[in-house]
Amino acid sequence: MKAKLLVSTAFLAASVSLSAQKSATITVHADQGKEIIPKEIYGQFAEHLGSCIYGGLWVGENSDIPNIKGYRTDVFNALKDLSVPVLRWPGGCFADEYHWMDGIGPKENRPKMVNNNWGGTIEDNSFGTHEFLNLCEMLGCEPYVSGNVGSGTVEELAKWVEYMTSDGDSPMANLRRKNGRDKAWKLKYLGVGNESWGCGGSMRPEYYADLYRRYSTYCRNYDGNRLFKIASGASDYDYKWTDVLMNRVGHRMDGLSLHYYTVTGWSGSKGSATQFNKDDYYWAMGKCLEVEDVLKKHCAIMDKYDKDKKIALLLDEWGTWWDEEPGTIKGHLYQQNTLRDAFVASLSLDVFHKYTDRLKMANIAQIVNVLQS
Repeated sequence: MKAKLLVSTAFLAASVSLSAQKSATITVHADQGKEIIPKEIYGQFAEHLGSCIYGGLWVGENSDIPNIKGYRTDVFNALKDLSVPVLRWPGGCFADEYHWMDGIGPKENRPKMVNNNWGGTIEDNSFGTHEFLNLCEMLGCEPYVSGNVGSGTVEELAKWVEYMTSDGDSPMANLRRKNGRDKAWKLKYLGVGNESWGCGGSMRPEYYADLYRRYSTYCRNYDGNRLFKIASGASDYDYKWTDVLMNRVGHRMDGLSLHYYTVTGWSGSKGSATQFNKDDYYWAMGKCLEVEDVLKKHCAIMDKYDKDKKIALLLDEWGTWWDEEPGTIKGHLYQQNTLRDAFVASLSLDVFHKYTDRLKMANIAQIVNVLQS
């Protein structure tokens, strides 16, 4: 009898609760929101790493794999359905070893290169400037090009900007025409280096600040194209880097980048992408949510120098990073994804939405076959 009474009471409580839920109303005042979430918060990142570019985005026109002008049909259609707003390329660490003139002209004449950062893979440069910018046009997304500061020159980056964006009778514009593209592309986002504190040159923030000022001076606006110039920013908790750049570069930059990964550490095992226990799961949830404190602190530093929030913060690399799947190529960073990764993405985006007064872009790493794709 006692058991029956308990069950009946529980049922009655559930009924009352359900009834209350049915009568509740929620009013959303969409017109009273202070900030608009920019579509670039849902941006993507494609680096020459593993099979992200070769075999992922690009297989070439003569491949047996179904393709559209060399782009994998299944991947292209998936990205088209996703309505990718902005795509960052060619890196990442790869960007500061990439010399763009090796990736233009007839494909049979393009020199091969060693991808020193990611497994020593030999690449044939068949995916270069034309292939990337044409892909962005076909997808209807904004291209974000990262320039080579680490191993490149001011002249090299300046000529690349001219090649991509000049419609005049200029040497680089005419070279582009010779290579089959008459009209200049529209390029909004230009990164001046990548992770300059690490793989992009192991620089001090004071040194990089001066380099940024120099490089960005010669990245000019051609024929109505206005560059949104992005300085190479900090890694997660390096608040000094942000302070130095805000102080020494200031409004010479339109945006400042930031990188934050849900990763256990940069040396030794990062843990399996698929074999994890409850503690591993909750650790990942906590680590991804820690990005909020990181964003707050970087934003506070930027506010000190830029109260009107004219300089954007761009989280142009974020996501989970686990050990490579057993049996895959070392240095290619192939990891399987689970619901844990989906929860990290969802929780992270919830945080990003709260800071769009300063945070104007976020690019998940990476778009296909690498890390949290």
